[in-house]
Parts: sequence; structure tokens; C-alpha cells
Amino acid sequence: MIKLGFVPSHRAPFSKDWAVEMRKRTIESIKKNVREVELVYPDENLTDEGLVTFEEDAQKVIKLFKENNIQGLIIGTMTFGEELPNITVAEAFDKVPILIFGTKEGPFTADGNRKSDSFCGTISTASGLTRRKIKFDFAGIYFPEEEDFILDIKRFAKVVVAYNGFMGARVGIVGPRPAPFETCAINEISLIEKFRQRIVTINLLKLYSDINSMKADDRVIEVINEIKKSYDCHLVNKDILLKIAKLELILSDYAQKEDISGYGVQCWTAMQEEIGISSCLSMGRLTDKGIMCACEVDVHGVLTMIIQYLLSLKEAAPHFIDWTIQNQNDENTFLAWHCGNAPISLKCSSCKPLINSHSVLGWQIGYDKSFGTAEFQLKEGNVTISRLAEVDSKFKMLIATGEAVHDNRNLRGSWKWIKVKDLKKLYRTIIEEGFTHHASLIFGDFREEIKAFCKFVDIEVIELDL
Repeated sequence: MIKLGFVPSHRAPFSKDWAVEMRKRTIESIKKNVREVELVYPDENLTDEGLVTFEEDAQKVIKLFKENNIQGLIIGTMTFGEELPNITVAEAFDKVPILIFGTKEGPFTADGNRKSDSFCGTISTASGLTRRKIKFDFAGIYFPEEEDFILDIKRFAKVVVAYNGFMGARVGIVGPRPAPFETCAINEISLIEKFRQRIVTINLLKLYSDINSMKADDRVIEVINEIKKSYDCHLVNKDILLKIAKLELILSDYAQKEDISGYGVQCWTAMQEEIGISSCLSMGRLTDKGIMCACEVDVHGVLTMIIQYLLSLKEAAPHFIDWTIQNQNDENTFLAWHCGNAPISLKCSSCKPLINSHSVLGWQIGYDKSFGTAEFQLKEGNVTISRLAEVDSKFKMLIATGEAVHDNRNLRGSWKWIKVKDLKKLYRTIIEEGFTHHASLIFGDFREEIKAFCKFVDIEVIELDL
């Protein structure tokens, strides 16, 4: 549940009865239709009819919201609304996401007057927030029962969840990035200054030691049995499965102990050379369990995954991909691929994922040291692909959409063909805007949620209408 404070704003001489009705209908609609939200609002004992009309009402509401530790703020004009009390509340909570909306006006009175003038009042509140450089999102002008209003509240709830999970997030890096991959270099200071985030380093020597010293206890056996049940394991022996299970559990334990939301993993070559496995399968399973894992110590890639996952309300696992080749037969379809790190929740309906040796590194390092990739084709459906990057000390987010389409070929790694409207435009945008070769793919359309999220954390949006 996410706690949202609701300000039902009213201005005299507009109809108080109409304001009371709109307040009641708004509260009932949100409680009935948006299960993710716990709504905090003034009642009739706190303010006159539970409305916010005067500055003293604003001070009472601020106290109420602080006592309840709200995580986001909704300001709704029930009639015209009073801009200054609204602004007073917003100033007190300018570090949380803010949504404003207006209610549709009812019929004219018998003498030709208006009961409400919500849109005009909403403009006044919005202009006051803009002057003060307080970020907000505008939903629209609705009756509270309308589907669009409900969808906007649901979207805002997702944004609040993502904002609270992203700001101050702790990201683990398992070893240094592979030396050839300058593309994964980051400015850690920027993450600290802008997002209050922290990088938690995990030493590969400690990881190696912990894997070797960990006993094959009931937890380890349970993970091995889960893997055997879900994956084709005929190519791997017991010792390989033992290391894979231990790696998953150790990284899971680290995450719990250090409050880590995701990892950038040095998935090659020390992982294969020293520990004797590929980490892909463990990374996919951790992602399915809510600990996002990106390859090649790509911290911005991990953060992109975290954003997508939080915006799904932790219900949909993303897949960390490479932008790869153009389809040989369709110029607007490309291969979203990686070595074998996809969460099994994303597999196609007819697939039995195969645990295999690394398709790229096996010949170089030794196939016997490179087992641990989970190879399968992903499912079909609409997808959103996004990527966070820092260019010239400013953060930007690529947002593109496409369709995951089936292919009968048996390809290595974890993969899916993604069809878009204009692949040339997508390729050109990636290159010219300074994005890197990794991205995060999630099933569903999350464009509006990502754009609203980026507004509150001051990330420039590069959206492609694909």
C-alpha cells in the first residue's frame, strides 16, 4: 500500500454542497477502484465538512499528512478551489510527487449561476506551483467515477512507488566492470548528488570464499530442486548446480543485509575463471524475486530495471537486453538478446529453458567453466524498452515500444524478436543521443508512467513513437 494525502479544495461563494458531494465521490471512487492506495484526508472533525478552504485548514492538513507519513500528494479542486491553501500544503510536501486534478462542473443553478468552476481554479493552483518550481503532474478534469480518472490515480500510485524506491536506492556492484566495457562507466558522484543513491561494492574474492565455504544445506538443496523442476538440466552436473544455487543465495543474502535493490554483476570473465560458472541463471532468478540484476556492472542499466519493476508495482520482471541485429527478413524487427539472464517468468508458453554453457565465452575460457546460462525464447506481447543514461552531466531516459513476436528458430541465449514501426529511427536515436548498448525490456505499455516518473526526478525524456 502507498499512502497518498488528498486535499479536497473549495472556494466560497461556490456551492459547498457540491464540494462536499465531489469530495465524497472522489474518496469513494479511489477506495473502491485503486487497491494500491491508502488515502489520507481531512474529515469533518478536522475542517469544515472535510474541505480545505482557508490557511488554517492547510496547517491542519499538513499536520495530519506528516503524522501519517504520506508518500505522495493529490490536490483536487472540488469547486474553484483555493490556490493559496493548496500551495501551502504543496510547499510542505515539495519533496514528494504531486498530482493535481479538477472535478467536472455540475448543472447551472436556477438563476443561471455556476456551482463550481474547477478548471479555472486548477489553473490558479498550477500556476502557483510553477512559480515556486514545485514539480507536479496534471491528471485532468473528471467526475470521480470516470475510468480515465481511475487510471490516472493508478498511474500516479505507480509513480509514487517508483519515486520512493528509486530515490536513495542502494545498488550492489559485484566486482569491477569488465575492462573493455567503458560503455558501462558511470559517475558515481552524480548518483549521490542527484538521487541520494549509494553504490555497495561486493568483493569477488569474498564472493569466491563464501561460495566455497557455504554448506549444501536445506536452502541450497531447495534452490537446486527448484531449478531442476523448471529448467532442462541434462547438460550440467551436480557440482555446477551447487555453485549456481550458492551464488543465488549468497547474493540474495547480501541484498537483504545491505538493503540492495539490484546488482551490476561482473558476469565475465572472473566469474568463469575463478568460480567456474556463468552467473546468468542466478541473475535471472534473482530478478524474478525482485532483486534486479544487470550484466557487465551496468549500474545505469540496473537503475533502469529498478524503475520499470517499481512502476509495475513489483508485479512484472524486466529483462536486461542488448540491442542487437536487425532481422534478416524484416527491416523493422531487431533481436533483443542476452547471454541467458532472462527471468523464467518471461519464457514463451512452449519453452523448456535449457541450462547451457556460455555461447560467447565457452570457446575462449572453457565450456566446462562456463555453464550457467538459461537459454530460451521469451513470450509474445507488447513491450516497453527504456534506458537511463548520463550525458554532459544530465540524465536522460529513452522510451520506446514494440511488439515481441514469435520465431521458430532455435537461437542461443535468452532472446526475442521485437517489431517496431521505424527501426532506423530507433537505431539513430540510440546512437546520436548517447545511449549505450544495453536496455531494459518489460512487457506492457509503461510510457506514461515512465514519463511522469522522469518529471519528478528531473530526467529528460527521449520518447520514440514506435
